[in-house]
Order: sequence, then C-alpha cells, then structure tokens
Amino acid sequence: MLKLARMQTGEPEIFASIQGEGASIGRPSTFVRLALCNLACSWCDTKYTWDWAHFDPKVQIVLASDAEIVERVTSLGLVNVVVSGGEPLMQQDALAAIAEQLARTGHRIEIETNGTFRPNSSLQRDISQWNVSPKLTNSGDAARFRLIDRPLEWFAQSENAWFKFVIDVPSDLEEASELVNMYAVPRERVILMPLGASIEELDERSEWLADACVRRGYRFSTRMHILLWGDERGR
Repeated sequence: MLKLARMQTGEPEIFASIQGEGASIGRPSTFVRLALCNLACSWCDTKYTWDWAHFDPKVQIVLASDAEIVERVTSLGLVNVVVSGGEPLMQQDALAAIAEQLARTGHRIEIETNGTFRPNSSLQRDISQWNVSPKLTNSGDAARFRLIDRPLEWFAQSENAWFKFVIDVPSDLEEASELVNMYAVPRERVILMPLGASIEELDERSEWLADACVRRGYRFSTRMHILLWGDERGR
C-alpha cells in the first residue's frame, strides 16, 4: 500500500497532464502524487502532502493498493509516468513493486526527488529518469537536512539523473553552481528553473535566469503547467 495525496473528489491524485518542467518538459504524462515529505520548503506548492500544522492528514492522504494504482495509471493510456510528491523515496520499498509492474507493461517512469534518499537496487532497475531537485537556502530548510552527500553523489554519477535547481534571486546562481561543482554534476544535466506559482512570478525571473543559463552553459526550464493552467491542483 502507498500513501497518496487525495484529490478534492476523494480519489487518489493520479491524473493525466503534461510534464511541466525539467528535462522532459511538454511530454504527455500520468502523474502519481505521493504523500509525505522529509523537508518543509517555504515555497512548496504541495504543502497538503506534508504540512500537518495546516492540513489534516486524515483528509489529505488516501491509501491505495498496488493493483488500484496500476489500474488507474494504465487506464489513462499514457506511456510516461511521473511519480511526484511530497518525497516519493520516503515510500520507496512499496513504490518499487509498483514501478516493476508498470515497467513490465511498457511504461516509462520518472521520479521527482529532493535527493536526500539513495534509491534501493529494486527501484533503480525500473526507473528511466530521476528528476533531482536539491534544495537551496531559499527553501528555508537547514543544510544538514537538504544536502546529504551519499545520495547526491550517487545521483550525480547516474546518467539518467537530471539536477533541477529552483532559483529565486540572482545570488542563488552561485549557490547552485557551488553544489554542481561539489558533487561533480555534468553541466549538461543541470537545469535552472525560476521560482513561481503564477505567470507574473515566472515572467519576473525568467528573462535574467535564461540569460544566466546561456552564460553558464546550463539548461533553462519554465513551469509550463503554471503558464497553461495556473496553480491548479491535478493539472
């Protein structure tokens, strides 16, 4: 059984959309949003998956069996599956069984992670892409919680892992570059993305951030789902 976020309809948060950010931006995908997180980012737009000071876990979390999740994902008919959160690797033992079943039926699986857990060997086998987003100081999380050497070193050495940094102000660029150098992340697998949950916030940061990506040789990503639908849950 996995703990998933619950849609307002009461159903598990499993839905079809497009991948709105990162290395596979624009790709039609089925999203599976898991509950629980080990960090507490101040700007998180899915606080309902972990912030129990402001949300009721009895309302926001739903348990779903392997069979139910696989059936719901398969019924949506898309090859690409994005497992998000929360922090999916907090439930990686249960997630590995589902990933195996989905991979066996021809699905391609991406996992969004904050990079604080190293995936186990069972899960590694069936994941096509890791979208690793180490948190910067702008998250409000203490460094000792958000920067864990062993998993970050493993992801940096994995050819199917992309590193995505959320940038708020220009000074964040130096912090991100320090981490890229510290963990020897290949430059071609580094993506910078503006912080923003509205079109106005993204516009405010995108131009200077895109220019910085050109200068530094990093990739740029917007948040396409925000541009299309705003900060709408289930999109």
